[in-house]
Amino acid sequence: MAPQRDTGSGAEAELPEYAGQYRLESCLGSGGMGVVHLATSTSGLRLAVKVVHAEFAKDPEFRGRFRQEVAAARQVSGAFTAPVVDADTDSARPWMATLFIPGPTLAEHVKRNGPMPPGQLRRLMAGLAEALRDIHRAGVVHRDLKPSNVLLAEDGPKVIDFGISRPKDSELRTETGKLIGTPPFMAPEQFRRPREVGPAADIFALGSVTVHAATGRGPFDSDSPYVVAYQVVHDEPDLTGVPENLAPLVRDCLAKEPEDRPTADELMHRLRSVAASYDTQAFIPAQREKGPGPGGERAVRDSPAEKTSTGPDGTTAGERDGGQADAAPGRGEAGRPRRRVLVVATALVLVAGGVLGSVRLLGDDGDTAADGTATPRATVAAAPALEAWATRPAPKKSGAPQCAYGAGALVCAQPGLVSALDPADGRVLWRHPVTGDTSEPPVVSGGLVHVSTDGGGRSQALDPETGEVRWERDLTAYGGRRFVGGVLLLTSADGTVTGLDGATGDTLWSRAVPGQREAYFTSFGGGGPAYVASVTGTGTGARTRVTAVDPETGDVEWDARLDGDLKPVGASGSALFLLAGGGVYGDTVGVVRHDPASGTTDRLTLPVRLEQALAVVRGDRVCLLGIGGALVTVDMKAGRQLWRAETGVAQGSAPVTDGRYVYFTTADGRLLALDAREGRLAGQTPPRLGDTDRVVAALPTPVVADGRVLAGAPDGTVFAVDAGAPAGW
Repeated sequence: MAPQRDTGSGAEAELPEYAGQYRLESCLGSGGMGVVHLATSTSGLRLAVKVVHAEFAKDPEFRGRFRQEVAAARQVSGAFTAPVVDADTDSARPWMATLFIPGPTLAEHVKRNGPMPPGQLRRLMAGLAEALRDIHRAGVVHRDLKPSNVLLAEDGPKVIDFGISRPKDSELRTETGKLIGTPPFMAPEQFRRPREVGPAADIFALGSVTVHAATGRGPFDSDSPYVVAYQVVHDEPDLTGVPENLAPLVRDCLAKEPEDRPTADELMHRLRSVAASYDTQAFIPAQREKGPGPGGERAVRDSPAEKTSTGPDGTTAGERDGGQADAAPGRGEAGRPRRRVLVVATALVLVAGGVLGSVRLLGDDGDTAADGTATPRATVAAAPALEAWATRPAPKKSGAPQCAYGAGALVCAQPGLVSALDPADGRVLWRHPVTGDTSEPPVVSGGLVHVSTDGGGRSQALDPETGEVRWERDLTAYGGRRFVGGVLLLTSADGTVTGLDGATGDTLWSRAVPGQREAYFTSFGGGGPAYVASVTGTGTGARTRVTAVDPETGDVEWDARLDGDLKPVGASGSALFLLAGGGVYGDTVGVVRHDPASGTTDRLTLPVRLEQALAVVRGDRVCLLGIGGALVTVDMKAGRQLWRAETGVAQGSAPVTDGRYVYFTTADGRLLALDAREGRLAGQTPPRLGDTDRVVAALPTPVVADGRVLAGAPDGTVFAVDAGAPAGW
């Protein structure tokens, strides 16, 4: 990619191709501090990467300010902000990567569409109040809330740009005589007493932003920033055009004295009394596609006689997707009237960074495990509690360890180190230093522990008892690497796949996969087939070819062509489960189950699409976790969504389940457990964030083994808790 050009004021003639490991794809915008680029992480996350201007990178004071921005943004990462994924404040060109949030800024929306209607305005004000509540609870004052720092996402407003934010107890003080902020949205005390600015200044800015959204102008309006400053301090706000039911709240937000303004919590309470129910339309209706009703589309099975699924022997069965869901509105299976009443969990469980509530559809069997097996609660005896533990394999290192279980040990990788721990008590069994990036978890294959080193350029096979190197191999010539059972599959640039014996490193076979130009494999459960999925076409014309390969021999077990943009996420029995994507942002719109043994394909459309979902499969059930914390479980056998829970977690790891609970980790080092039957929060561990500026792009997936859940945290800790007793975490 040629160096990108930026025509923004003061920008460099040529911008870097990379920030850390992230390739910068296009320019999203430029400001006084730096340039924001669109990028994609290795796992497929779309990111907004802010790179500091070169001339400012040489200024120690400016670097300190950027460190403050990163720290503040990390501190408040949640459902109402753009979560920080990664950052490097010490590089030659400091940068910070946050999740890319599709949607315009409030300034762009108002300029393009004019003032917001009352319903959207109430939602905006309520969303900003919620955002400020979380920001202030984290001990941060934003100090520059304005329309260009509010993104209008489909699920509500997101507050961005913490460049001049400060902790309430920060020792960093504003220089005498220097004003920090944007005058039309600054509070009086920011002009009069800039050293004493607190959370109330953000409430004042919220009032000004609301007036701008309602009228297209501010409550204090002038072409001169000096006149605006005088008006803010001395004049009454102009609220002409603000809806009557909101004007008193906005006026209180714009009170001259900080103590006269409501807090974010008080504002939320008053907004609830203004309107019994907020409008449910999206901020940007044109971006939302009309979806199915509360139950979603029922799973549709493609008849074997209408599919063409080709096996390695050339035999075919019919294939056709596109069976119809129940057409009768308001009716579920067998034409029965769909129940209109939902049971809404009224107990709201406070979690760090958000509130979790769950909604469960009536008719779900509460005495059934996540995989569909009966587990009568009255007959399950309570097991003795397992002792929790926490340890740091490398006391002087931070960074979330990525762990895997095998050969009786928990093996973990973090920058510069691989270690083995006793899963019973956390005792370190051995440590093995490595070079380069070790952000991927080790793999136990062929009785050995395999770890990538030198940024993935080499693979070392370690003795599981001692950590000594048994064999190693240079992998720079291979673009794809995947362990399946006891075999390492390597894909070269020309599409040739080589299978290596995981125990010895010897070559077992080498050949191309028929019909697949780029054979990048995935697998599930440590064994079974290796799958290659390639997508052709886009939108409604997309089709996915899936090939299952025997890792021991390289033989094709089956090959199928399925409609849609599909990604394999799990296997159960002979069936493969895939997520169906849709839209320009890669949202997950449905789940597909393909069984090559019967030649059938079941399809289920989600009632509400999920952004960048990760999934786990158990039996006929699939649990999906999307960006923003929505956790969903669907039953492909029953053909319906069982439950959806809003966890309030901005970014979570891939989920795992043992049938009783669904577990995942968060960016601040928590481990959450939700009841797999109904989606209620069952327990969570305390945060383990540490004091580093770096947050891993791929959060560590928890491991369930020997009755425990084991996970890594950003502060370098590996910890274990009793899988059967999350309430006691």
